[in-house]
Amino acid sequence: MKKSLFLLLTMLLLLLAACGDSTEDETAADASSDESGEMSGELEFYTSQPDVDAEQLVESFNEKYPDVEVNIFRSGTEEVISKINAENQAGDIVADVLLVADAVTFEGLKKQDMLMEYVSPEAETIPEEFVDADGTYTGTKIMATGLVINTEDVTEAPTSWQVLTSEEAADQVVMPSPLYSGAAAYNLGIFTRNNAFGWNFYEEIKTNNPMITEGNGAVVENVASGQKSYGMVVDYLVARAANDGSPVELVYPEEGVPVITEPIGIMENTEQEDIAKAFVDFVLSEEGQTLQAEIGYTPIREGIDAPEGLKALEEFEVLSAPIDDLYQNREADKEQFDEIFSK
Repeated sequence: MKKSLFLLLTMLLLLLAACGDSTEDETAADASSDESGEMSGELEFYTSQPDVDAEQLVESFNEKYPDVEVNIFRSGTEEVISKINAENQAGDIVADVLLVADAVTFEGLKKQDMLMEYVSPEAETIPEEFVDADGTYTGTKIMATGLVINTEDVTEAPTSWQVLTSEEAADQVVMPSPLYSGAAAYNLGIFTRNNAFGWNFYEEIKTNNPMITEGNGAVVENVASGQKSYGMVVDYLVARAANDGSPVELVYPEEGVPVITEPIGIMENTEQEDIAKAFVDFVLSEEGQTLQAEIGYTPIREGIDAPEGLKALEEFEVLSAPIDDLYQNREADKEQFDEIFSK
């Protein structure tokens, strides 16, 4: 009897040990599955990119992570930030990842402790000046603002920004509003802090009775259609329109051009940290940056060429100003612009 009891206890112990090994094996298998790159969940992606470009980015990301559902909210930078600020005041920020026009916008969010610190391993291939020193955002592309002209109306391409203030440009200028476009708000801060331009530059443009549009896309549309002959606009839109056969030409003025980098960052409150990091990594990766070039942007990652019709960073003069100055005065700049052009 005692011998039988002993054998029974021994068998139970062996069975329990086997179960323990099985559990450990399953845990190891699960870890292996996670490490293999399999990922699932839902990501809220807020951006100011054109709809089609944002959709292409998400489609390419989903080729690598098919079980991640990415929801896109798209509008102009100023409206995207207004939505985030409203969500913040309500105590429920929906966005997980943000990709909008310029570093100044991200500086504002960083000062409110709304961004997570994350330096992607892919950032090693991006020029240091385009990676936030605190690791809260990283540039994703090089976007210069230049001039667009209608080649059927303008026989000789201008070389200077001052063409927008000239007599031949009277009633023929179109430009985006800094009240809607983050790029335009950034440009406003840059030009008005440059001794060669200042607020006088905008005052003189005003005398030419310009058309003010919400975004950059409308600028190209008005010039391509012949409604206007000259425009201030981000470069990639002109190159894209020209490649599609529109009678437009891109000019990088000799005085220099403002440059934005459409940074990407992760919101501090995200509940999808792993997916958000994977998304950022993809955008900055060689695959993601090659996609940017194919879409028509100048990649920010070193070693990938700019697409046809655009110049690389080293090929033009960059106009700049201290980022803290731009951030501190952004709202005041927009108010002054509105005062000038609403008269």
